[in-house]
This record gives sequence, structure tokens and C-alpha cells, in this order.
Amino acid sequence: MVVQTEQRLAVLIDADNASKASLKVIMDEIAKYGLPTIKHAYGDWAKLSGWKEVLLEIGAVPVQQYAYTIGKNATDAALIIEAMDILHENNVEGFVIVSSDSDFTPLALRLRESGKKVYGIGEKKTPRPFITACDKFIYVEILLPGQNEEKLKNDEPASIQVQEIQKRQVSEQTIRFLAQCILESSGDSGQCLLSAVGNMISKKKPDFDSRNYGYSQLSKLFRAIPRFEVGGEGGYVWVKDKEAK
Repeated sequence: MVVQTEQRLAVLIDADNASKASLKVIMDEIAKYGLPTIKHAYGDWAKLSGWKEVLLEIGAVPVQQYAYTIGKNATDAALIIEAMDILHENNVEGFVIVSSDSDFTPLALRLRESGKKVYGIGEKKTPRPFITACDKFIYVEILLPGQNEEKLKNDEPASIQVQEIQKRQVSEQTIRFLAQCILESSGDSGQCLLSAVGNMISKKKPDFDSRNYGYSQLSKLFRAIPRFEVGGEGGYVWVKDKEAK
């Protein structure tokens, strides 16, 4: 989903729980949602190798954080503290947290309570509480479909060619979920703007993404399911049969 307004975003990268190989495509994805005016990456750079070139390429500022105590994640604490500082400065409309760590769940909830949009980007192993705490959560794997989780962990070069995702079968449960979102977003005509149903889907399931099923756009996913019809001026979608309801 492309956001029409150019909202300012603070991009906060947890280098302990992110792959440097994926940062370029992550920044390309973030550009769909707004303008990243703040780009900071947190970590102990004495222990993290190969990040300098990547951070220079994406224009991110490295924030050094030493591990003062064994067993404590000082990087998380530094990211959270700075996020709250940025929040109080009120210079951005949204935050992007790049991590697969559930420790950022309270932070995401707090930022949303303050009226800020929160986008999460992490691997599919990300715990559910952090996913649902975000307005929108994007899996790294759908941005790099040619790479598997093991390659991401090992920080394989980002130049690996991206292959087309094999289209996956959409389950009956998912079809019923989509139909319900249409019905809740539509008027008496039963037709709903694609943008409106997209917003409803994100509210109910922040990690829902048509790319998880091999379709680059939500409209293409709807067109691929026989129970739905897409058309009309402005891009409307509706349920064709009662069974899907």
C-alpha cells in the first residue's frame, strides 16, 4: 500500500537483529510510506563487521552502543531512549523499527498512543506481539524473495538476484477474512474502494501483504480469487457470491 502524503519518518535500525544485506531494499520499501528524515543504526560496531559501506550507501548514522553488562541488550535500550527523544521533539509523523525483536513491543505501543504511525520490518520469526503492536509490519523475506532465512542470517551479499515469488494458494480462511473486510468497509452497494479495504486489512492484520501470496498489488490478489470482482472507476472491489460472506 502506497501512502499518498509525504509523512516524515524516523528509521531506527537494530543492527543486532537486522541483516545488512537487506538494508538497501528495506530503504526502498520505506520510501513507499514516507520520507525518512532520520536514519540511525544502533550496535556495538567493534563486534559488527561490514556495516560501514552499507550504512554509507543508505545514508544512515551509526550509533555506537557498548554492551556494559553481559546478558543485557544495551542496543535495545539506546534505540528506545532515542525514539522517545525523537517523539518529544515531534519532528516526524511516523517511526520505522527495523528489528525482529519483541522487546520493542512496548515502544511501538507507546508511539502509537502518541498518534504516530509505526512500521515494523523484520523476519518471519518475529514474535506476534511486536507485529500486532505496529500499524504495518513487513517481512524482509518478501523484499528479498531470492534469499532464504539462512542467507539473511549469514549476511549474504545484497547483489543476489531477486527471483519472482511462486504464487501461493490462498486458504479458505484468508478468503473469508478478505470478504469480511470488504463487507465492513463497503456501503449499501456492497462495493468498496481498494484503498479502504486495504486500510481495514492493515488494522486487523498488520502483517498481511499481497506479496506473501506472490502478488505485487492487492488488486491483483483480489483478481486472482474467483469470489471477488475488481473494477469500476477508482478501483472498487466486491464479493461476487454469498459463499464468501
